[in-house]
Formats: sequence, C-alpha cells, structure tokens
Amino acid sequence: MRPVAVLVAVFLALAVVACGGGGGKSKQDKAQAQVCSARDDIAKQVDTLKGLTLSTATVNQVQTSLKAIDDDLKQIKDSSGDLSSGRKSELQQANQEFVSKVNEIASSLVKSTSLSQARSQAKAALQQLATAYQQTFAKFSCG
Repeated sequence: MRPVAVLVAVFLALAVVACGGGGGKSKQDKAQAQVCSARDDIAKQVDTLKGLTLSTATVNQVQTSLKAIDDDLKQIKDSSGDLSSGRKSELQQANQEFVSKVNEIASSLVKSTSLSQARSQAKAALQQLATAYQQTFAKFSCG
C-alpha cells in the first residue's frame, strides 16, 4: 500500500533530526543552524502528512513530503559532524531512538491483511510518527 510506504519513509526521515538555530560564523554554529532548519522542516512535513486523509491524499503529495524529509535527514547527517561532542551525542541518541520507533511502526504496517486494515494502520502510524518525533527530535533544543 502506498500510504504504508509513505509512513515508513516519514518515520525513517525523522530519525536523524536535531539542534539549535543561529547563523553564527563558526562551523559549529553553521552546523547547528543547518540541523535545526532541517529538524523544523521535518516537523512541517510530518504535520503535512498527518493532515492528509487516505481518501484525498495523492501519491505525489506523499512522495514530496517524504523526499523533503529524506533531504532533511541527509542535511542533518552531513552537518552533525561539526557539532560539539555533547550536541552530536544528543543528536545521535535522538536519531537512534527515532529510527527504532520507525522500524517498529514499519514492521507493523507490512502485516496488513486487507485494504481496510492497511488504511487503519496507516492512520495510526501517522499518529505514531508524530509521537515519535515529539519523543525524540522535538526534545532537541534549537533555542
């Protein structure tokens, strides 16, 4: 099911998000600003996906949000190496927790036995995705 694949991708994407804003001059400040910008965009994309209904969502809408999340995760990964060791550690922990939750959600989605069950599971998975984000990356301070 396409909604299921979208949810799985969204969960994976949020796994890497983190840190705080600021347009400082140091590599560390720039990295933190990039990570926070990506984290904020992931939150926006999760909200967008949560707002879609299975009856009105288009594959293109879902793919666009998932691609944006994937790009954000790559940005976070690329930038995290320039963070302070404490921030990098905090980001890695958030990432590991998020990925674990995403994997749990993804494995439950592939066990659908009917279209109706898949829809129900996809709706629940979107809520679980939002919860996973709140429990991991949303706690990572960008202020």
